[in-house]
Amino acid sequence: MTLVLGGARSGKSAYAEALIEAEPGPWLYLATAQAWDEEMRARIALHRARRPEGWITRDVPMDLAEALRLSAGPVLVDCLTLWLTNLILAEADVPAAGAALAGACAAAPGPVVLVSNEVGLGIVPENALARRFRDEAGRLHQRLAARADRVVLTVAGLPLVVKPPGGTP
Repeated sequence: MTLVLGGARSGKSAYAEALIEAEPGPWLYLATAQAWDEEMRARIALHRARRPEGWITRDVPMDLAEALRLSAGPVLVDCLTLWLTNLILAEADVPAAGAALAGACAAAPGPVVLVSNEVGLGIVPENALARRFRDEAGRLHQRLAARADRVVLTVAGLPLVVKPPGGTP
């Protein structure tokens, strides 16, 4: 399992796609975004257009663990922070969902690459919901990074290996 973190427009999705495409396909893309408005629909369309043929895309806004359990080959999950937003807004049990996701990643039959926004580097948010989101994202990232074989932080399109395969931070 590889965890790819980065800020907005840091290059994390393109980097993660290249990691998965290094594996024999077909490649499964588990998309967590929900197209609530035209701007989000356009963002999703750009992501889809960037990927070559050979990708299978499944929209999975909530139950990532189950989708991973049903996978058979290389999987890219993009993105965990959108998934976390979906969970929080649905008032789901976020720690339980995170634990289920970590377990499903560990049991996946093929490589798994998880993409997520690193949101803990900014100022303290002004409202309780935003602070909860930031805190839940930080806890989720720590849980997954501890189990990941590799953790990469992308900055300005450059991958910085935080945890090399077989290594510790």
